[in-house]
Amino acid sequence: MNVTDAQTEPPSRRALLQLSLGALGIVFGDIGTSPLYAIRECFHGHAGLSLDPANILGILSLVVWALIIVISLKYVLYVMRADNRGEGGVLALMALAHPKPTLDRPDRRRFIIYLGLFGAALLYGDGVITPAISVLSAVEGLGVTAPRLTPYIVPIAVLVLLLLFFPQRFGTERIGKAFGPIILVWFATLAILGLGSIIQTPSVMWAINPYYALEFFVANKGTGFLALGTVFLVVTGGEALYADIGHFGRQPINLAWFAIVLPSLLLNYLGQGALLLRDPAAIANPFFHLAPNWASVPLVILSTLAAIIASQALISGTYSLTQQAIQLGYLPRQLIKHTSSHTIGQIYVPRVNWTMLLATIALVLAFNSSSELAAAYGLAVTATMVVTTVLIYFVATDRWKWPVWAALSISCVFFVIDASFLASNLVKIFEGGWIPIVIALVIFVCMTTWRRGRFILGQRLKEKAQPVDVFIEELSKNPMHRVPGAAIFMTSVPNATPPSLVHNIRHNHVIHEKTVLLTVITESIPYVAPEEVTSVNEVYPGIYTVLMRYGFMEIPNVPASLNAGLLPFFNLESKRATYFLGRETLMATKRPGMAVWREKLFAYMTKNSQRATDFFKLPAEQVFEIGIVVEL
Repeated sequence: MNVTDAQTEPPSRRALLQLSLGALGIVFGDIGTSPLYAIRECFHGHAGLSLDPANILGILSLVVWALIIVISLKYVLYVMRADNRGEGGVLALMALAHPKPTLDRPDRRRFIIYLGLFGAALLYGDGVITPAISVLSAVEGLGVTAPRLTPYIVPIAVLVLLLLFFPQRFGTERIGKAFGPIILVWFATLAILGLGSIIQTPSVMWAINPYYALEFFVANKGTGFLALGTVFLVVTGGEALYADIGHFGRQPINLAWFAIVLPSLLLNYLGQGALLLRDPAAIANPFFHLAPNWASVPLVILSTLAAIIASQALISGTYSLTQQAIQLGYLPRQLIKHTSSHTIGQIYVPRVNWTMLLATIALVLAFNSSSELAAAYGLAVTATMVVTTVLIYFVATDRWKWPVWAALSISCVFFVIDASFLASNLVKIFEGGWIPIVIALVIFVCMTTWRRGRFILGQRLKEKAQPVDVFIEELSKNPMHRVPGAAIFMTSVPNATPPSLVHNIRHNHVIHEKTVLLTVITESIPYVAPEEVTSVNEVYPGIYTVLMRYGFMEIPNVPASLNAGLLPFFNLESKRATYFLGRETLMATKRPGMAVWREKLFAYMTKNSQRATDFFKLPAEQVFEIGIVVEL
């Protein structure tokens, strides 16, 4: 069975339940903790709504239909169909919408690549804010149960964040198994608290009627439109459903959503609304006021645990996003650890983990409260959702072969909704919303600079390199002394003689009996079948060109692939083979290509990227690196 088959084979009933439980702990934490602050912010935000029954029912109706339309219809039933051989997320969607993405030559659909990259960059900004607001909103429950602890809320929140990020190295699989049962208790608690309040005020169920949402807009006009910016808080985390599909699969996520998450959220939001109909003063913290006094402390503890879990959805999604960006050539190589020997997609990226921790703590210290952070929250997510809606249109027409009118009709409906949420969130820019946007712009510039820089570097190396056929022709006219052993010369430029080989011949005047010119490329699919990874062509007796293909969710293992791919030609003794790599020293110049500041940024990123030896799993004691100076 190949990797792709493993991704698509339906799980057994027991495995499905286990995966669904794990998905609760990883995928739904973010959207599951929105009840901590969403309803409160609807009446505390820019809209400044009065707490009369019409507004309460109107807001609740918007909440109910936002969950149904944006999450259930758009993401669960529509977008998640666009998995790229089992993988999701905005970069996987971009690869589906534009199977051969390039920024290196004219392309009328290049905007798809820029949209995908900016959507991915926005998720990094969201990934920094989500842990901060989730943890702060949970710990703030201490202010309700024990007002004397209010001055210690921020230090406690920082401590909780440290306890969240440090265990990430153990992997999302172990974390999911630990968090799954806790988040199951959390959703059961949401449902019970909400149901108890609904029983006391059953008239709140009228909010299910969309008429109240329409009436709300008619009555409040511009103020009602601004309220969408806070209503949107109930669907933050929707993008994580799609981004984390590779961790658990579509079926377990769908089951968990419709059987547990959606009913629990609806009951709790309606329960908070029922409480406000009875006691408008409870708006100070309606979630915690749902609970009886004896349950306040256990609820704060459970909320804090749930907030930790909430952050996990974005953290694990960010790991996957980083791996995809590296393999697709939009970020420099960095250390990626597989944390499971039997589950694909379970990874840990140390540099991303610690960067997010520092940025999240900085936000907590800067804003000090979840209400302040709420002003900065949501803008990045809404922009990403707009990007997803645009990209899915091209997938529907190009990959699914839908009629243009059908794809356009569905996309327009979702686009209008997403754009409305985005427009209503724009007022948050000057109150902190600029933070995730600036983070996204910085990452977007890094992504495009790295991609463009790698292309320019390849062009410069190509200028210095002989075509392989010219090299072979000269070698046949002037045979060189062959020495025993196997030498693998790695190059990023296909069909060109690697500079490391030219330098070796120039200085040593010999060539190995078995010489391999190796190029590794990444395809726009998550996994490449093992039998299709390596293609070999003998261009001269004992000289082979090898093209090695990996998917964007795979971490290359060059020695293992070479052993398998070259076996029909000769037995590669991996412990005796020598790997020759070029180590480029980059110099920024005013030559056409990129601005000098971008060339300096590219050189800095190259210098700080993971060594090719480690990334390609090469045995360090068998590697020779040959220095090359390249003017960009």
